[in-house]
Amino acid sequence: MATLRRDGSPRISGTEIEFADGHMRIGSMQGALKAVDLRRDPRLAIHGPTEDPPAGNAAAWKGEAKIAGTATEVDSGTSAHRFLIDIGEAVITRLNENGDRLVIESWNPVRGYHVLERE
Repeated sequence: MATLRRDGSPRISGTEIEFADGHMRIGSMQGALKAVDLRRDPRLAIHGPTEDPPAGNAAAWKGEAKIAGTATEVDSGTSAHRFLIDIGEAVITRLNENGDRLVIESWNPVRGYHVLERE
């Protein structure tokens, strides 16, 4: 996950996300720098883990996911911060069934859902 430091430079932090009750949520330990960043500037980007395509079967690549949005703190306990994420953009990149073209699926609230396929 990327947040913005006080000076505007990016900070990359590991995080776990949860989808529950129709919301995307993240948490962090109390006082963690990513929580401090989000309290000051709620903008963030999350890039899901990715792996190389399986050898000899590029079409089986699971792809990768990216989300950009803003965080709203909903709970700050003595041991953790919890944030709801308002998704401003989501992108899934994968290969087509033949494994020879890149498929980019994206969504944002203005343009809606869009698919682009390219070499």
